[in-house]
Amino acid sequence: KVYAADRVRAGLYYEARITITARQDIKNATVVLEPGWAEGITINTVEPSPLGEASRDGNLVFELGHVPTGTSYILFLQLQVNPTNIGHRSQDVALFDGDTFLTKVDRSVTVFP
Repeated sequence: KVYAADRVRAGLYYEARITITARQDIKNATVVLEPGWAEGITINTVEPSPLGEASRDGNLVFELGHVPTGTSYILFLQLQVNPTNIGHRSQDVALFDGDTFLTKVDRSVTVFP
């Protein structure tokens, strides 16, 4: 699940919450965020801190580690919209177990002046 504003205005501080509920054992949970999460938006904090951070084809990658069957992992992002940012961007979120694709949430954000 992804809980985040889909309409924001320049200068706004806001929070996004990504919840992974493991229906099967996920040995190396990896969240991949499209560039729209960082384009014109400052990521102030990611909590809990991922085990690793990387880039994959221009996407942001957060390695979270093991999520046992029947448990949940909640990742929080603290964000701020840059004052000159206006427009519409894709903010899809994908979940992998290592390199194995598990699921994807299609979403977008609109930034108003």
